[in-house]
Amino acid sequence: MQVQLRHQPSFAVARLMLAPGEPAYVEAGAMAATSYGVGVQAQAQGGVMKGLGRAFLGGESLFISTYTAPQNGGWVDVAAHLPGDIQVINMDGSVGWCVTRGSWLASSHGVQTETKWGGFNKLFGGEGGFLTYATGRGQLIVACYGAMDVVNLQPGEMITIDSGHVVAYAETVQSQLRKVSSGVIQTLKSGEGFVFDFAGPGQIMTQTRNPSALAAWVIAQVPSR
Repeated sequence: MQVQLRHQPSFAVARLMLAPGEPAYVEAGAMAATSYGVGVQAQAQGGVMKGLGRAFLGGESLFISTYTAPQNGGWVDVAAHLPGDIQVINMDGSVGWCVTRGSWLASSHGVQTETKWGGFNKLFGGEGGFLTYATGRGQLIVACYGAMDVVNLQPGEMITIDSGHVVAYAETVQSQLRKVSSGVIQTLKSGEGFVFDFAGPGQIMTQTRNPSALAAWVIAQVPSR
């Protein structure tokens, strides 16, 4: 599979170029268009129970759509629900990646994904206690809300990032989630809840906007009865 990106960075679309008979895995509802003749099948990857884990624990859809190119090859355009950028992670099989809820968009057939427990405190951080864990060889495609920043940490180098702005990070990176301030009053004053402390080596991808903040703003605009 080859990936072509366009309309970056605000309204990015990824075109998955598929060889004859090649499949690609896409988040349900992310397909924008396909070339004629591309087949599609929706199923719970890994079975119904793992699909339920993705949906209710990992914050993703119950089903994954598998698109397969016909004999002459084909393409699939995928886009995220929120406006923002897309990043392609080229995986060589040596390092897995942890993707936060709602950020996994698609992957080539050589990449395996599963729902993985991300730590007890994450369940209360508003970002979900479970992550999408990707391993294997191929392309992993992640989407963000807003623009994408890539942080390259050297061994022992540390950084603190708001939990709602983390998109994905390499498994070589050590992570810890904590409250940014003590007490409910301080949390309300700062407008923050939880942050990640990361330690290198490895890469971290972040988004310049917070989907949870958008949801809270929309809810606040809805008139109460």
